This record gives sequence, structure tokens and C-alpha cells, in this order.
Amino acid sequence: MVIFEKAPAKINLSLDVRSKRSDGYHNIEMIMTTIDLADRICLYELPEDRIEISLESRFVPSDKRNLAYQAALALKQAYGIHRGVHITIEKNIPVSAGLAGGSADAAAVLKGLNRLWSLHLSDTELASVGALLGTDVPFCIYGKTAIAKGRGEIVQRLLSPPPCWVVLAKPDIGISSGTIFQRIVVEDIVHPNTKAVMEALEEGNFNKLCLSLGNALEPITIKQHPEVQRIKTALQQAGASGVLMSGSGPTVYGLVEHESKARKIYNGMRGFCEEVYYVRLLG
Repeated sequence: MVIFEKAPAKINLSLDVRSKRSDGYHNIEMIMTTIDLADRICLYELPEDRIEISLESRFVPSDKRNLAYQAALALKQAYGIHRGVHITIEKNIPVSAGLAGGSADAAAVLKGLNRLWSLHLSDTELASVGALLGTDVPFCIYGKTAIAKGRGEIVQRLLSPPPCWVVLAKPDIGISSGTIFQRIVVEDIVHPNTKAVMEALEEGNFNKLCLSLGNALEPITIKQHPEVQRIKTALQQAGASGVLMSGSGPTVYGLVEHESKARKIYNGMRGFCEEVYYVRLLG
């Protein structure tokens, strides 16, 4: 049997860092939603008890360093499974871009193996395994729109944003979230208005949502990589209604109500930035 899973990227509608934890990590509060930019995962069982990864990407490893490999291994260890799997990944989400591409792949592998091996695990059980792998993996298990707290393991579904288009622009750099989190000074953080974002979602108010977007990591990343600010300014000047860096960057997105305007902004940004996309929200 062959199992196919879609692994959609996410964008942050808000990202707040609340405090430093005793284990060295940070307590975060993030509202995220999925977008129609996705990797494709294919899984089939192997006769031997081993994990194989195949993909065509210069930037993503196909060995034990790959988060999809680690997801399969974590599931096998958590439930005492001695079966093998081959995982093929078709990469469409930019790497090290703040869009949770690796986390989305890991979540898709967990969901796919749940089907392939007939484990009948709930999303909650899969998310508990995903929490061992990375901050964004539990959200990617649930998908749609949600708020994640703690280290990302506490996930609560929210109402979806009003229908709109998303224009994404990524400069020609990759950013490790760890390097940005290392530079956080909690006392200096400008906290986004997470409550206002939640109210905008509850009201289905597109304009209020655009005015409420916020990311506590954005100033830290921009200080290290000024090109992120240049892209943000370009999207604002092009007419995007709400513009924000996603995750730890460097991808910046703009929310746009109408497709014709989104296409126009997309075409304009292509002359400004090499990697540009325009997609619908899935969340």
C-alpha cells in the first residue's frame, strides 16, 4: 500500500515570546494558519525494519538529520513498532524560511504512518510525539488555524481567517530559528496583540486582522538581516493589506482580499525578490 500526504506550510498571524524557561527554551504564544503551499509526502512499507528517505533538494538532508526521518523513528520508538518505511518528499516549501516546511513534513509522516500501519492514533497522541521533534510539529498535526502555547505542544483550534490571498516573498538567505532565539532578551520584547488577532478571527474581520498582525521575532531578525525590512516595505508599498514576517524569517507575507490584486503584487515582487508565491489560505 502507498500512502500520500499533503504537508502544507504555515504562516504566523502572531508570534509572542512570553518568558525564558528553566530548560533553556522559551514559552511562546503563536497563532498560525496553513496556506496552500505544500510539500508532498509518499510512504510505502519496506520488508526490512529500516527508514529510507528520498528527495531532490540540495538544501535538505536525506539521512537521520531529516525531521521526517526523526518523526518515523520517534513513532516507532514510542509504540514499539518494528516495521520499515520508505519516505519520498517532494519539496515545494522554501527551506529555512519561517514556514515550517520541515515540521510540516514530519507531521505528514506521522499522519501517514498512522494510516499505513493502522495505528488508529488520535491527533492528540500524534501531537505528543510531534512535540519531541520541534515547536511547530504539533500545530502541523492539527493544521487549519490554531493558537500554540508552551513550547508549541499546547494547541487550541481557532476560527479560520476571512478568505483571502497570501503573497509570500523570501530573500535569498536561510535562517535557523535557533540563532534568532539565542538573541532574545525577554525584557526588551515588544509583545504583539494576540487578543486582537483572536477577536478579528472570531469576528471574521479582515481589516482588523491585518491591523493586529505581530511578530516579536521580527525586530531581531531584521537587525541581523536588513533585507527582510526591505521586502516588508516593498509589499506594503505594493498594496498588501497586512504584512508580517513569518516565524523567525526570512519570508515575509502580505494578506490581500482579491486575487487580481494579489496577482499584481506577486508580479511586482518577482522583480524585487527571487522566491515569490501567491496562494490561498487553507486555515
